[in-house]
Amino acid sequence: MTGMGLNQLESMVGALLAKERLPTPERIREMISGVRAACPHVTDDEAEQLARNFEATHCVTMNVGVVLQEEFEPWLDDVRPTVDAYYWGRYRQYLSSQGLSGHVLSALDEVTDRTLALLENPAKPGKWDRRGMVVGNVQSGKTANYTGLICKAADVGYKVIVVIAGIHNNLRTQTQVRIDEGFVGFDSSRMLAASRPDKRVGVGLFGFRRRPATFTNTQRDFNRMIATSIGMPLENLREPAVFVVKKNASTLRNMLNWLAEHNSRHDTSTISSPMLLIDDEADNASINIKGPDEVSRINGQIRDLLSLFDRKCYIGYTATPFANIFIDPDSEDEMIGDDLFPRDFIIGLDPPSNYFGPARVFRDSSSDVVRHIDDNEDILPLVHPIDLRVSGLPDSLTTAIRVFIVARAIRLARGQVTAHNSMLVNVSRFVEVQRQLRHEIHETVDRIRRRVRTNSGKTESLALRDPEITALKQAFDEEYADAIDVSWPDIQDRLWDSVSRINVIEVNSRSSGSLNYTEHTMTGFNVIAVGGFSLSRGLTLEGLIVSYFLRNSMMYDTLMQMGRWFGYRDGYDDLCRVWMLEDAEGWYTHIAESTEELRDELRRMEGARATPAEFGLKVRSHPDTLIVTARNKMRSGRAHVVSIGLANNFIETTVLRRDPDSLEANRLAATKLAEDLRAANRAPEQAERFGGGRLVRDAPASAVLAFLATFRNHEECVHTDPRAVRQYIEQRAADELAGWDILIAGVRRRAKNDLLDSGMGVEIVCQRRQEGRRSDRATLLVSNKARVASRGAEKAGLGSEQAKAAEQTWEAKQAQLPERERSTNVPDREYRKVRTRPLFILHMLAMGAEGDNLSRDKPVVAWSISFPNTLHDERKVEYTVNTVWWQERYGDQDAEEEEANDDEE
Repeated sequence: MTGMGLNQLESMVGALLAKERLPTPERIREMISGVRAACPHVTDDEAEQLARNFEATHCVTMNVGVVLQEEFEPWLDDVRPTVDAYYWGRYRQYLSSQGLSGHVLSALDEVTDRTLALLENPAKPGKWDRRGMVVGNVQSGKTANYTGLICKAADVGYKVIVVIAGIHNNLRTQTQVRIDEGFVGFDSSRMLAASRPDKRVGVGLFGFRRRPATFTNTQRDFNRMIATSIGMPLENLREPAVFVVKKNASTLRNMLNWLAEHNSRHDTSTISSPMLLIDDEADNASINIKGPDEVSRINGQIRDLLSLFDRKCYIGYTATPFANIFIDPDSEDEMIGDDLFPRDFIIGLDPPSNYFGPARVFRDSSSDVVRHIDDNEDILPLVHPIDLRVSGLPDSLTTAIRVFIVARAIRLARGQVTAHNSMLVNVSRFVEVQRQLRHEIHETVDRIRRRVRTNSGKTESLALRDPEITALKQAFDEEYADAIDVSWPDIQDRLWDSVSRINVIEVNSRSSGSLNYTEHTMTGFNVIAVGGFSLSRGLTLEGLIVSYFLRNSMMYDTLMQMGRWFGYRDGYDDLCRVWMLEDAEGWYTHIAESTEELRDELRRMEGARATPAEFGLKVRSHPDTLIVTARNKMRSGRAHVVSIGLANNFIETTVLRRDPDSLEANRLAATKLAEDLRAANRAPEQAERFGGGRLVRDAPASAVLAFLATFRNHEECVHTDPRAVRQYIEQRAADELAGWDILIAGVRRRAKNDLLDSGMGVEIVCQRRQEGRRSDRATLLVSNKARVASRGAEKAGLGSEQAKAAEQTWEAKQAQLPERERSTNVPDREYRKVRTRPLFILHMLAMGAEGDNLSRDKPVVAWSISFPNTLHDERKVEYTVNTVWWQERYGDQDAEEEEANDDEE
């Protein structure tokens, strides 16, 4: 068979598919069959692989998302007939050439139109100021979205476009490359060098009669001298001017000074050209935190930049709905004042159907994707000093490297020869530790490379006498053998091609390594990237297959932004693996669920025509805001009061006191709860069975309040502060929270080593939970995954019709998803939505591993509450966050490697 035959078939079918908006898999195979006679040397297997490749790009769908907005006078439809869509037209051609399906392109067209329509008409005279936000997903195509918006904004008449990119050089450079490809059309590094000829890139290959003026390039951030040398004020430029700048105080100051000196009009200190400002990663460094630090300076500089222009629009792009911009400033009146709050509109983007996101990784497929690290402490402790000496690698990291080598060999066997392949190693924030780790990984890869070169070409039986070849086969057997249609002999034949091209580089402020994938488009770039913060926010690793992640953070935005493994994995999503600590997986699972809850709220509020301010207040009142707020304020070293609403929320004691007095006091509180229930004629021994426990229906609120009054809560478990929870219940104890369902949870199974408890008057087989890794003498974490209740517990107390309604709602949502994304497991939040009575769950826990004999132990008491929605105005309660303790416990999550200051005067 000749490669030309397959290439011909691919070209012919591709031309046919370009004419169809959303072909089905069956239609793709029909097209291949129709023209295959012209390519007789193509095998059935090759034709099927080609069909799968086309499915991955042409069968992708995308919805347009949701919009919240203040009232606004429409303008776009009126001016559209006069608009020359030059920039958008060639960007759409470019995206089509990159394989985006017609359906996705149409959805992108629609959502960017909706966003553009919420900006102001650039031809409108006088002063105006619009503020908005676009909420996307981590690694889901936000840059492609705002590049499309930039193209359309330029088409309608915006003259100045500023993109404030990441806080590090490599992030800004990557964004500049994307803007060059999607908007400028030329390699910007050559445009500012008179001695070098222009080089067309991206959209420049589809038209170049018009050219934006770029004041930054891929080699350098904003530079006042170069900007001045262009020699023309912004208002005299015929085409739009574009700036891609780092989110750095010195850079922003330089640009502000240059704009004020060279572009303001003689009779005023402001600029009249209409300006669009894109704030990428808007939740990072743009927030306003009180105090004399750089974060606040950047917030002020962005506001100063906006104030320089009479006519301007600000749009913050973020992947974290808990973005700090919603949290600050402190007062609700200030929230919608002159800060960067998106007072005019909020847009929630839906990712395409081929998005490999948190829901897929952590909801149902975690056993397929996630591997746990439990051998790092001797070599790479989770918390370590800046001068840690690294000698060797944990076995789990060596295994991950082997899996990466095998995965690339599988991609080669699948014909993905020129594809990029990346592995991420993010285990330390210290540059020197990263340097040592890079050296150790390089030595490991080099050792594997030597053994593969010597022995992989032998017969299988002879090759497997080499321990390294055997270890690679073991990695294949454990990870892929049962799930893919490629055999070990095919892998062994390609091991040398796989490992020989792998580079190991550092990615941080001091490294010389580069993630320049564009230089390897013909052969593919194969890299193991070792880094810290630069790998944790914004930076895209093309063809990311394997991630090894070992960081100490509980902060939502930090964790989600570290999730570089999310994105698009067409043709190799079954190969992706992530190594992390078990408790980190628990946090990601929780965040994925909380984020989806908030997105549900965004959809609901769109239907109710709510405003951005109302959604912002909703975010501020979410229980998880406590963690975000603690991160925001921890520098101040004092306690902070946060107002939280508990309606339609679930809270539980995932962290418990471990001292004997507290454990015994909580057991007595459980016994007293049973006595109070008997006094109210709701005896547990007469209650119905639910699973292995007992369900008491319509119990009085007084019994729950009395229990909470005596339960000894751990200060780390801020959501379950009994004072705040009791305050919320007491506010509604006369109506909505008068009657309670109380579940005394247990399990059905019974073995000799199980713990039985009869303290409540009924025999309960206690639920087993293994204590979390961060437990110590004073603190007991209920499992590494920060969960107490079992899945499905919130179904307790619901009538059959209520449960059926929740399940049908979930099934309807799943029906709209691609088949591989669907889940048959109904999340507890769906049951919570239909609750009319609150549910209190009392947990009697047996703390130990599965095989431990716990029969002589005493149970550990924990609890959960599922609050129904409220028909009244949300009445919040106050929680106190002790940030001194929080910082001592978790450290300063913002402290990352030192970045060089490039003050380019």
